[in-house]
Amino acid sequence: MAKLAPGDLAQVLGKLPKQENKDVIVGFDTADDAGVVRLSDELALVQTVDFFTPVCDDPFTYGRVAAVNALNDVYAMGGIPITALSIVGFPQSGDFDVLGEILAGGQAALNEEGVTVIGGHSIDDKEIKFGYAITGTIHPGRVVKNSTAREGDLLVLTKPLGTGVISTGIKFGKAPAEAITASLKAQTTSARIASQMMTGLDVSACTDITGFGLLGHSFEMAKASRKTLEIESSSVPTLPSVFDLIEQKMLTRGDRNNRTYIGDEIKFSSSVSSIMQSLLFDPQTAGGLLIALSPSDAEKIIEMLDDARIIGRVTSRSEKLLDIR
Repeated sequence: MAKLAPGDLAQVLGKLPKQENKDVIVGFDTADDAGVVRLSDELALVQTVDFFTPVCDDPFTYGRVAAVNALNDVYAMGGIPITALSIVGFPQSGDFDVLGEILAGGQAALNEEGVTVIGGHSIDDKEIKFGYAITGTIHPGRVVKNSTAREGDLLVLTKPLGTGVISTGIKFGKAPAEAITASLKAQTTSARIASQMMTGLDVSACTDITGFGLLGHSFEMAKASRKTLEIESSSVPTLPSVFDLIEQKMLTRGDRNNRTYIGDEIKFSSSVSSIMQSLLFDPQTAGGLLIALSPSDAEKIIEMLDDARIIGRVTSRSEKLLDIR
C-alpha cells in the first residue's frame, strides 16, 4: 500500500492551526520520525504509528516486518520502545488463522525487543492492513532529531536500499529468491543495535528511511536543519538484483510521489544514472537509519555494523537541499 503522496500530506498539515505546548519537544512540523513530549525533567514519551498492506506472502513474516517498521521510528529518535497497540484492517469473511499468524509474528518481534502489546483496534476491511502504535521513553536532553544536522558531519546509512523494488518484484513474480531472502532479512532486523550505538557517539541528527525513500527523508533532514546533504550514490548499499528489477520497471507509485515531493530542491550529477535515481527514490519498509555524526565516529559505527556505509556529508546550505553525485 502506497503512502499518501508526501507533498499532498505536507500541504494538508501546513493548513492546520499552530499548537502551543511547551512540553512538546518534537511535533510534526519538521516531519520527524516520532513525536516526543516531556513528562518531567528526566522523562519524555516517544510516540509513533505505522501500518501498511502485506509486503510478502507469509503472514507471520508480514507481522514481524510491520512491528520492526514501527519500532524503528522510536529507535531513530534514540528512544527505548516499551508498549504497542495493534492496528488491524481485515475482511470479516477472511481466514482468521491468517490474522492469528500476522498478530503472532508482530508480537514475537516486539517481545524480542522487550516491548509488550497492551491492546489494539480492528476494523472490517476488504484489504488487509496491519501495524502498530508504539510508545517509548527517552531522557528529554537526549532526543535525536532530524532537524539538527551539523555542517562537517558525515552521513551513515545502516541498511541497504531496495525493499520497495523487491516487494513489487514479488508481486509480479519477478524477484529472485536471493533478493527476496535478503529483503525480508533487512525488513525483520530492527534498528535497536544501531540506535544503542548511536546514543554513545557524537551524533547530530538521525532519521528512519521508510516510505519517502532515501532522498525523501534526506530532503526532510536537510530542510529542517537548513543544510545541504551531499550523497555519493556509488557508496549507497543495495540489496541483490535491485538494478535488474528497476530495469524491468518494478517500481511503486512512491517513486513518482517522492520525486514530486522534493521538486527542484535536488541536483543530480550527470554520472548518476536514471536507474540509480529510481533506487534512491524507492520507498522502503523498515529501512535503515540515516545518521549524521562526526567523521571519527562515522568510522566507528561502520566498523560495528556490517551493512552500514558512509554515503555522504552535511554541508552549509547551498543552491539545492540535496546534491547527488
